[in-house]
Amino acid sequence: MSAGITLSDAITALVAEKRAVGYKYHAEQQVLARFEAFSRSDFPGLDTLTEASVQAWIVAARRRGVTPATLQGLIAPVRELARWLGRRGVAAYLLPRSALPRPARYVPHIYTDRELTALFTQTDRCHYCSQVPLRHLVMPVLFRTIYACGLRCSEARLLRVGDVDIDAGVLQIRDAKGGKDRQVPVYEALRARLARYHAQTAGQPDRWEWFFPGSGGRPLTLGNVGHNFRRFLWQARISHGGRGHGPRVHDLRHTFAVNNLRLWFTQGHDISALLPVLQTYMGHSSLADTAYYLHLTAESYPDITTRVQQVIGDVVPPVMAGPRHGH
Repeated sequence: MSAGITLSDAITALVAEKRAVGYKYHAEQQVLARFEAFSRSDFPGLDTLTEASVQAWIVAARRRGVTPATLQGLIAPVRELARWLGRRGVAAYLLPRSALPRPARYVPHIYTDRELTALFTQTDRCHYCSQVPLRHLVMPVLFRTIYACGLRCSEARLLRVGDVDIDAGVLQIRDAKGGKDRQVPVYEALRARLARYHAQTAGQPDRWEWFFPGSGGRPLTLGNVGHNFRRFLWQARISHGGRGHGPRVHDLRHTFAVNNLRLWFTQGHDISALLPVLQTYMGHSSLADTAYYLHLTAESYPDITTRVQQVIGDVVPPVMAGPRHGH
């Protein structure tokens, strides 16, 4: 590598550039650190990317039995590193996009009204556990907040106490996808529930700064949320298709959007005018991301397919590939 820059130096510079323009780049940084350690171990002295080193990285991942989607996540930052080096005149192997199979598109699960009722009934039955003493208080409110506000899971679990204005009924979502902040108003029944929860947990040892605390003063982890969610699904008799098939916590967000669109169609509202409102509320970067839910609405409720197609034609071009940014 030119000017004595090591692969580690290049990764540090790439990560800094990405964060300077608003990307969090945390997961990608971890992948690149693992790749650098792998390259240092299996290809000592190599300070760039070669076809051999990249292919060896892929082979090692496949030996671990990773899914196609996970493999894409392991190679995308490596490809970005190759491009970064190439822009600086360093010869680096760039794996062609066509070299890996595209993962199958995930089809979101849109929960029925019956399933939502059963799920939230089970969260309400979450019992006290001495090892996680706030769990029975946190879980019923956490999952209702995700659904009722259409939040991403991490947007909910990383809420700080100061981000929840109980009196005004507004959530402050900070540093969400794309580095954006937004305010999310909540309806009155949820505001009252948030207020009761806040009063119950205020002053508890594990509360600290997080509105939905985990253990040791830290926020809930994704793994902890997912583990509890799977248990509630099982108790609610909602079948799970296995790893990579769902239903997922994130499908509550999808269902929020579809149910709002369904209600607006039923009430005869101007969807063309309301779609940008939904876009802002959910924190989407483009109207096309929000319009994807029109297709999900038509698939879940075929009786309004014709009206959905009319709106799609008026507002946005057809969305064929599904959500582009994980919504």
